[in-house]
Amino acid sequence: MLRFVRERLESEEVDARIDFVFSNRAPGEAEGSDEYFKLVADYGIPLFTHSSAEFRKRTGGRFADHRTRYDAEVLDLLSGQRPDICVLAGYMLIASSSLCRAFPLLNLHPALPDGPIGTWQEVVWQLIVQRADLTGAMMHLATEEVDRGPLVSYVTVPLKTPELMPHWQKLEGNYLSEIRQRFGEEYDLFKLIRAEQYRREPYLLLETLRSLSLGEVALDLASVGEEVSVSAGRVFDPHGYGGLCLDRRIEETMSRDA
Repeated sequence: MLRFVRERLESEEVDARIDFVFSNRAPGEAEGSDEYFKLVADYGIPLFTHSSAEFRKRTGGRFADHRTRYDAEVLDLLSGQRPDICVLAGYMLIASSSLCRAFPLLNLHPALPDGPIGTWQEVVWQLIVQRADLTGAMMHLATEEVDRGPLVSYVTVPLKTPELMPHWQKLEGNYLSEIRQRFGEEYDLFKLIRAEQYRREPYLLLETLRSLSLGEVALDLASVGEEVSVSAGRVFDPHGYGGLCLDRRIEETMSRDA
């Protein structure tokens, strides 16, 4: 995601730049995050880290009981930063109200505004349980209401396509609990649904940033977490969610890339 967005911002001359990266992991905690930190360093982007794992050890008890304190320490760490907007992508902690008020936090969630909440794994399983016809991903302002803040933009993903229908048909008559226990995330339908979401998400983030830079979408920073407006005459919202639907733009760009 970082590589995709950073390189596109430069090559396509989008009026935006990445000022810094923050992570709730510290160097040395995990191989994956260390590889990510190396990429951040290679790009010359300032990196700030505050280990939530170490914080948990220091405070004890449930992290939820100390979330406000953790975010206060994060705000101290980032006190010198003045970004126009922050993107939560792969950030699995719930932001407290103080963090939501301090920065306009744009969250990437792998579902539509009326779709499931939770992690991407929980979302996919809920879609299968519901036998959903449509899913997608959205960018919304983070608020205290998890995965339900004001919508900025979205992309849809049809789930009853010719490629997926044979897998839905195999599901009929089978108990989903047994399937989850036997196959888990290796279940074919699960993998295919996630793959369709996953390949669109970097494009959704990039095109949302482009829309913000062009003024197609405006955030009311006087009431962060409460107001989003879409510029008149530029709205493409066939599903009536109240945000900017980026289906056409994303499909065109993905086709060109292919």
